[in-house]
Amino acid sequence: MLNPMPKTFVYDPPTEPWLVIVHEDDDIVVFDKPSGLLSVPGKDLRLADSLQTRALERYPGAGTIHRLDKDTSGLIVMARHKGAHGHIGKQFEYRQTSKAYIARVWGEMAEEEGLVDLPLATDWENKPRQRVDHERGRPAQSRWQVIGREPGATRLRLVPITGRTHQLRVHMREIGHPILGDEFYATGPALDAADRLQLHAAELGFRHPRGGEPVLFTSTPPF
Repeated sequence: MLNPMPKTFVYDPPTEPWLVIVHEDDDIVVFDKPSGLLSVPGKDLRLADSLQTRALERYPGAGTIHRLDKDTSGLIVMARHKGAHGHIGKQFEYRQTSKAYIARVWGEMAEEEGLVDLPLATDWENKPRQRVDHERGRPAQSRWQVIGREPGATRLRLVPITGRTHQLRVHMREIGHPILGDEFYATGPALDAADRLQLHAAELGFRHPRGGEPVLFTSTPPF
């Protein structure tokens, strides 16, 4: 049983460092977003601080192409002009990008790898939570591979085949291994085991908008 959704949303994004830049050129900027920072601003003025807001201060005209959950850290690419935005945006739309995440999950997984294939839909009574819905849900698949074990927890490399909201977080919970520190989908010891969501976007690959050459960016998880 999940914890009730909080009635108030406390937003206290980290301010140091203000921006972590992995790569920049005339077409794109790749950032390493910290956990706790929104990818884009919310409608409420109290939610104005975001990676996009900060990026625009340094790179006027920078456009958000994709997002990470507030509590997920890791790689995000932004476009510096419309041509680059359209080029990379289509790659995301047609699943031509490559993405991989590192996570620490509750429990010691017995197998070395696997595939989770469970359809997801919005849990309207507990929005923004998502839930498995075999009747109305959209197809969702995630691959996982063990890359490390420790007492009571397992470190995984996760590859989302589809890109549903909270996909990796819900899928890990459904197979009995919620991501540590996940305030939406973990409870009890799994929630208390970490002071942040232990999910990090560690790899991001796509074709560069200038010339179309494949590029791959990596980031080391801070946990």
